[in-house]
Amino acid sequence: MRRLIWAAALGLAACAAPAPAPGLREDGAWISSAGLFDPARFAGRWKVAASGTPGCAGATQDWAYDGHGGYALSGVDCSGAKPAVLAGRAVVTGPGGRITPDKGFGREPVWVLWVDQDYRVAVLGTPSGRFGMVLARDLPARADLRTAAHEVLSFNGYLPGKIGR
Repeated sequence: MRRLIWAAALGLAACAAPAPAPGLREDGAWISSAGLFDPARFAGRWKVAASGTPGCAGATQDWAYDGHGGYALSGVDCSGAKPAVLAGRAVVTGPGGRITPDKGFGREPVWVLWVDQDYRVAVLGTPSGRFGMVLARDLPARADLRTAAHEVLSFNGYLPGKIGR
């Protein structure tokens, strides 16, 4: 009898509808990370120039690099429906700026999709599309760098207008 109940439960679980996509990216869109990412140059204070989270414009994030592929995170987490406290650690776990946090960002892999050659503007996102954001060292970021950042978002399947300017 237990096997029958267990089999029925598994069958029902298999039929459950997947969670709806959050709507920031096109379903099935390709996503790529920054091939020439330098963890030490990425370290430091960033300001949120654009995000899909209302109320995050201008929020600060600190990425303190430990010299061994990890960061101590602090500031504001702009990956959810509303701003939250960003705290914890994150470790570079893959090539091209693929970073895994232990607490912030919904514990989802964070990919650095692009950073300009002088590390003034960066674009972050997740393969799931749950969040995407543009970070800048100083606000407002140069117009050409803002334009490039939004082109990178579009290239990676982010929908126009879902991440504020």
